[in-house]
Amino acid sequence: MDKKYLISTQQWVKEELDICIDFWLKNGMDPVNGGAYTCLDRTGKVYSTDKSVWMQGRCGWIFAYLCREYGVKDEWLAASKSCLDFMEAHCLNHAAGDRMYFTVTADGKPLRQRRYCFSESFYSMANAEYYGVTGDKACLERARRAYDLYWDLAHGMSDPTGLGAKTIPETRTGRAFGTPMIYLNMTAVMSRVDPENAAKYDERARECIHDIFAYHVHPELKCVLENVSLTGEARTDFTEGRIVNPGHDIEGVWFILEYAKRTGDAELVKKAEMIFNWAINAGWDQEYGGLLYFVDCLGLPPEAYEHDMKLWWPHDEILISSLMLYRDTGKKEYLDWFEKTLDYSKKHFSDREYGEWYGYLRRDGLPTMPSTKGSTFKGPFHLPRMLVKVDRMIDELLEK
Repeated sequence: MDKKYLISTQQWVKEELDICIDFWLKNGMDPVNGGAYTCLDRTGKVYSTDKSVWMQGRCGWIFAYLCREYGVKDEWLAASKSCLDFMEAHCLNHAAGDRMYFTVTADGKPLRQRRYCFSESFYSMANAEYYGVTGDKACLERARRAYDLYWDLAHGMSDPTGLGAKTIPETRTGRAFGTPMIYLNMTAVMSRVDPENAAKYDERARECIHDIFAYHVHPELKCVLENVSLTGEARTDFTEGRIVNPGHDIEGVWFILEYAKRTGDAELVKKAEMIFNWAINAGWDQEYGGLLYFVDCLGLPPEAYEHDMKLWWPHDEILISSLMLYRDTGKKEYLDWFEKTLDYSKKHFSDREYGEWYGYLRRDGLPTMPSTKGSTFKGPFHLPRMLVKVDRMIDELLEK
């Protein structure tokens, strides 16, 4: 183990985390309406005042998580509570079973509702983490309700919004990898802060692991498929059935590794290794470096026009998963992937002049124009989460 490299890397990580958090506290928080703006340009200027509900939950979670990991700071706790209060006041559709909106205006008027449950997932995680720091029982109850709502919707409950399936179900229906993957991450947070319901969380985590490997992992194709039939068959005659999102797979790897660590499941670590190796080898751009956004499992043309772009968050996930695999297996190849990805990220994503990371790069590594630091889908979540996780894992490695 190269302790000198880990020590210097940890120093950079800590500096980058301070810069990232300062960027969002300075530019993203809404002092008038509450909550957070995340559509920020390179310098931190707000270019759209519409608010992403995903980001209210993610922002609420990360600032509570920072308090958990580094001790409570008033500005962090206030930022978390501002997002929680904004969601409670404006982001739940009470007429539709407390399903959550996807976007709202600056002052909280609803703009868009989606069929997906990810607004509810981040709302649940944020409330749970805030409860873990403050002991606010109202937040725990909100977290539990949203956690169960996601589960029920994923297991046959009729959607109270009335929104139908993405495709006509009589023609085609199936399973999406994101459903058990995100729920596994939610469950990790819930089980940590709510041990009273440990048995339920353990059971549901096991089911998520089962569904991932029973349906989405396809060794014959050496990949994890985003979309499969209800019984897990690969459907390779149309593009949606062939989608592989390497960054998504690699994010799932560290969710699986955390579960394996909690349960002591050494065989599951080996399975997570397999997924990481498939995804990194399929997605790493041999010409320009960095991870491609989408690939086709048969090497056919991906339909998504952004398939060859380089996005910030898959690289964050490589950094977490590769270092976690190095920690858990001791294999130097994973430290090599960590170092390779960190070098790429420092060169292409990090912006020490204004802070935070560019979100969207062309295939050649140049930021898209005009460059952005935040959007409806990018806020204070993947990057600070990665920096905290890496900081803590380096502590573990240096203590060995």
